[in-house]
Amino acid sequence: MSDLRLDEAQRRHDGRNVDPELGLLRGEGSQQRVEQIDAPVPSALARGELPVRAGQGEPTPTYYGQPAVKEPVWIWSVPLYLYVGGLAGAASLLGVAAQLCGRGRLDGLAKRCHWVGAVGDAVSGGLLIHDLGRPERFLNMLRVFRPKSPMSMGSWSLAGSGAANSAAVVLSHGRGFLGWAGRAAGVVGGLLGMPLAGYTAVLLCNSAVPLWQHTHRTLPLLFMSSSVASCGAFLELLPLHRHERRVVRVFWLSGTAAALAATVAVERDASRSEPVARPLRTGASGALWKAFKVCTVAGLGLALWPGRQRWKTVAASALTTVGALAMRFAFFHGGKASARDPQATFRSQRDGLGAAEVGPASQVLRDSRPDRFPLPVLR
Repeated sequence: MSDLRLDEAQRRHDGRNVDPELGLLRGEGSQQRVEQIDAPVPSALARGELPVRAGQGEPTPTYYGQPAVKEPVWIWSVPLYLYVGGLAGAASLLGVAAQLCGRGRLDGLAKRCHWVGAVGDAVSGGLLIHDLGRPERFLNMLRVFRPKSPMSMGSWSLAGSGAANSAAVVLSHGRGFLGWAGRAAGVVGGLLGMPLAGYTAVLLCNSAVPLWQHTHRTLPLLFMSSSVASCGAFLELLPLHRHERRVVRVFWLSGTAAALAATVAVERDASRSEPVARPLRTGASGALWKAFKVCTVAGLGLALWPGRQRWKTVAASALTTVGALAMRFAFFHGGKASARDPQATFRSQRDGLGAAEVGPASQVLRDSRPDRFPLPVLR
């Protein structure tokens, strides 16, 4: 009888229990998709989802086949921000290296890197604000400086790098104190560009999404090396003299080779649990991941092919750029698919992976905890 009264009460609500006279359903969390927002949520008795013995359904017990973690509600601007922010951070880092080690021969390259860093930081901020919905939400993140929070450190790195690169662009041509301040700002922008190129991977890995969590050791290396490759491919299209082009080419090829090596390591980490690695092999995320590997290998091969033809450089740079974008979108959509799969969460935890790796090894009970256990059957 109580179940009937509960169903009757649920029919009068949309499942969110938000009274429009008292509050508005707004913000990022309101974009989460539900099956039928206006339909009542039936009870477990009405759905026929009473607890059953493990073994009659899925290989690993789950919450009635429902996802254990929430799917991220980020939109398309987030993976694009991952790419643009990484490129800007790598450009800032190359700019300070050219400024300090070029002995005057790489001043033109340093200037271009500061420009790329400043514009990239501005575009990155716009993409991030577009996902947040309101500009003040980004400013609110700067109210707190928390060294242990990747999001807090990333927000400060983006804001500081953008300000420093902009100051370097404006003041570096001056004389006296202004010129010195511009060069100092370029150094600060380069130092902040290094964490900016890789903090996004650390932020993803500190979430509960299985695919991102399982690659916490290698994903930052992939993001940083891909950012270096993207920066080199972009700078290769700009007018440079011979010495500058040689430096950019080494920067580009080194980043591409490191990205391919990091790709193997990321796939190895994800493959420790088959459900976790599934998004990198199937679906839209799997197709994007394959496109990333094909484009990166093709771009590297074309860049190493003998000859200095302009079309070859443009094609190799375009392939590298497409590959870097595909990698970000592959991990973005793969993480969403991983969050929707309950097996990716439960089976990895049973194997002592994921969050179980955070604690001491003695706390991981691989053999003493059964894979299956009987659940009570209500009658």
